[in-house]
Amino acid sequence: MADEQNLDNRAPEETPAAEGTSAGEDLAARVQALEEQLAAAQDQALRAAAELQNVRRRAEQDVEKAHKFALERFAQDLLGVVDSLERGIELSDPADESIRPMREGMELTLKMFHDVLRRYQLEQLDPHGEPFNPEHHQAMAMEESDSAEPGSVLKVFQKGYLLSGRLLRPAMVVVSKAPTPSNDEQA
Repeated sequence: MADEQNLDNRAPEETPAAEGTSAGEDLAARVQALEEQLAAAQDQALRAAAELQNVRRRAEQDVEKAHKFALERFAQDLLGVVDSLERGIELSDPADESIRPMREGMELTLKMFHDVLRRYQLEQLDPHGEPFNPEHHQAMAMEESDSAEPGSVLKVFQKGYLLSGRLLRPAMVVVSKAPTPSNDEQA
């Protein structure tokens, strides 16, 4: 009977320990699950903060671009006026005294126009004599030339413009090419 009491005494002690182990495992599993949830929530918060920062940066860039290129359409419309003034000056005879005051007025107006364009970061492309650059020039024709390097700009039909470093209008040009050998030279 003493042995039975010892067994009875041990059994209740072992039972709570077994239950404690089971409860401890449950708590450990719950702690593990909560730690995983916490890590996931922290990861989500970090990703959300990074996304917010990216959205802010993109918005700032968009605003900067909008400010930078807000004048693009307006500037394109003004380029026709500049072209007309330049053509008028080219076609007027500088030796004709009767139109001299008008020519001087047109030259001053054109200078003022160019100053305003520069102030708003519009840069004129006048590539005469420069190598052809397909990023800034539009080839309208090719001509043979003994005096110019092949691939260089011989004539400029219409000047090009950059707005804050971005192409607004390409320069329309005639590009030189090497002269073809004549029949006399081939023989």
